[in-house]
Amino acid sequence: MIVFQKPKALTDAELHYCPGCTHGIIHRLVAEAIDTLGIEGKTVGVAPVGCAVMAYNYFACDMVEAAHGRAPAVATGLKRAMPENIIFTYQGDGDLSSIGMAETVHSAARGENITVIFVNNAIYGMTGGQMAPTTLPGQVTQTSPYGRDVKTQGFPIRVCEMLATLDGPAYIERVAVNSVPNVKRAGKAILKAFQNQVEGKGFSLIEVISSCPTNWGMTPEKALQWVDEKMIPYYPLGVYKDITKEER
Repeated sequence: MIVFQKPKALTDAELHYCPGCTHGIIHRLVAEAIDTLGIEGKTVGVAPVGCAVMAYNYFACDMVEAAHGRAPAVATGLKRAMPENIIFTYQGDGDLSSIGMAETVHSAARGENITVIFVNNAIYGMTGGQMAPTTLPGQVTQTSPYGRDVKTQGFPIRVCEMLATLDGPAYIERVAVNSVPNVKRAGKAILKAFQNQVEGKGFSLIEVISSCPTNWGMTPEKALQWVDEKMIPYYPLGVYKDITKEER
């Protein structure tokens, strides 16, 4: 009897992520959703610029590389050209909530029938740990060595809360992957986001609170604790919008 196995929608390529990084968990949850729905053959993922820039090596479905922040625009073009395909983006907070914020907001406002996986680890990971739009008040980064000062650097952007004010999105939820119960809830949310697209319900975004032990300067274990103690209080988990097709 098989108890545990690698999802078919993941390749055998070795992940390049830092030890303790939770991108691997999130990749698995996306792949499990694709497997569950049996959509690998018609799924196209859009890889970002950031830590997941080489996501095309890890997912067994077709992948397209987008310029920094432009994944929702690329996904929109793919979905409109191939409406029968399932299109998802996999983006970090620097990619989605900074240079790509306009693409994110407008694709959500239009209600594009795509699935967005948004990984929030409160920092720029790939480029060395600079302050991101999601960096917490007081958080130390390479470009905020004394901690983020909201008086001069502004407040973090809460993406789910902002997008939930728009009429276009169908489903917005924030989850985390720092514990077994949270991973299970995250898996259900990601599956639902893909199912919504299969059913034509419109724009779905799942924000996943993730850890970055390397750039946070923590052990993997401590980083998971920091997610629970610092990030989740500022970015509360839960469903922020869920509108069925019949309710529109």
